[in-house]
Amino acid sequence: MDKLLSGRRILVVEDEILVLMMIEDMLGDLGCESVTSAATIEKAIALIEAQVFDAAMLDMNLDGDDSNAVADALAERGVPFIYSTGNSGRDMREGFSNRAVLRKPFSFDELSSKLERLLSP
Repeated sequence: MDKLLSGRRILVVEDEILVLMMIEDMLGDLGCESVTSAATIEKAIALIEAQVFDAAMLDMNLDGDDSNAVADALAERGVPFIYSTGNSGRDMREGFSNRAVLRKPFSFDELSSKLERLLSP
């Protein structure tokens, strides 16, 4: 269990159920207190407005739509986030090109490392 991730509340925005289940398992193994998920832009924004998260993982493409509105909502609330994507190209959006990106499929160690860097003081 990772001390830096222990007790953290993480939002995972992912529309592929098998990928989401894998991420939830990994985050649980890392000691995250709660993992909340959303598969749509609308649900993600509603959750961001209603809850407090320590960090988020954001799929760049949700059912054919880009997730820019979710990135904006996270940034407005100061929630650090990393992107995850199965796309090979570098399709980062203006203003968010400094965000860490996890390329699918990713390993437990890659996820742990990216989140640790994201949350280190």
